[in-house]
Amino acid sequence: MPKRRRRRGRGVAPPPDPSPATIDYYCSLKEIAASGAPGAEDFVRNHGLHLLLFETPSGFAIFSLCGAEIHIPDALEIIWLKEFQKFDDNSSAINVGTGVNKQLTDMIMQWRRPGQKLVVGKPEYKSTIETFLGIPCLHDEVVMEVMWGMKRFMSNFVPAEESKLPKEDSLPMSQGLLMFLSRYGFDVKPEMVNEDIVRAAATLFHCDIIEKKCCRALLDVGHYLKRESGIDYENWDTLKLATAFKIICSRKIGDSDEMFSDDVQSKLLDDADKYKDLVYARDCLRLYENLVAAYNVRAVKKDGLALLVKRANADEAEQARSITTIIQMDEPLEG
Repeated sequence: MPKRRRRRGRGVAPPPDPSPATIDYYCSLKEIAASGAPGAEDFVRNHGLHLLLFETPSGFAIFSLCGAEIHIPDALEIIWLKEFQKFDDNSSAINVGTGVNKQLTDMIMQWRRPGQKLVVGKPEYKSTIETFLGIPCLHDEVVMEVMWGMKRFMSNFVPAEESKLPKEDSLPMSQGLLMFLSRYGFDVKPEMVNEDIVRAAATLFHCDIIEKKCCRALLDVGHYLKRESGIDYENWDTLKLATAFKIICSRKIGDSDEMFSDDVQSKLLDDADKYKDLVYARDCLRLYENLVAAYNVRAVKKDGLALLVKRANADEAEQARSITTIIQMDEPLEG
């Protein structure tokens, strides 16, 4: 006979679950609001949006940023321009000693909602704005990566900015780009990075994002393969999983479906009716098409990036030889 559960005294509520120390940005806004984490209420009240202060050569721009995206590794930032203003002198607009001038203060306050966090590109901007304006700011390594990318493609983010970024501000390679290129097997020194390499890497990154999003969607329905058809899919890659549901939803075997044995192909076709009320055929087919397109683009861009890196290595070696030759020519002859 099981033990009877001891009843609590009348009027004594069970101890509440401890609130998390930080916001879990993978959760929905509703779940974040209920979490009780510090800053959760303000985050939800502002619809999960941060403001971002971006400095250009001639002024400052205010962007609205999907706050959760900047906290999730490898997420694709969602950002849009709110306003851009030119300033006579950026250094006087925000200064550790004098604070934030009226023009920049009015610009920030015009767009900022109560409790909204401001993303800034420099640690001194964070301390100055928090001290003089009382606005909570965010500045960390992830923010630095975002700012680096925005500087590289400043003309896309701030079309009204006519001045060019100084070369010394655009040359350094971000740690994120270094790690990304290394993951693809490319050993690139910071001084070798050029716009072509950055753009090719950005395309590869976008393809990776598409694959990750497709993977998450497929894992939500992948367990049906085991339940309905007895197919073990755990070791499949994303494309193979997408292809299985493409076969189920289209009820056709294509030339590119040779990754499956004849038995698995037949099983997927025979069991197609079982999935009719479990998955949306149109969504599965569109996901498959997007994934195949991303795979094809990635293959082409990866080969192109390999050529760009090879060319950059050759250019660096040629420069080194030229410098060595010049040094040798400048050396006095012995004798």
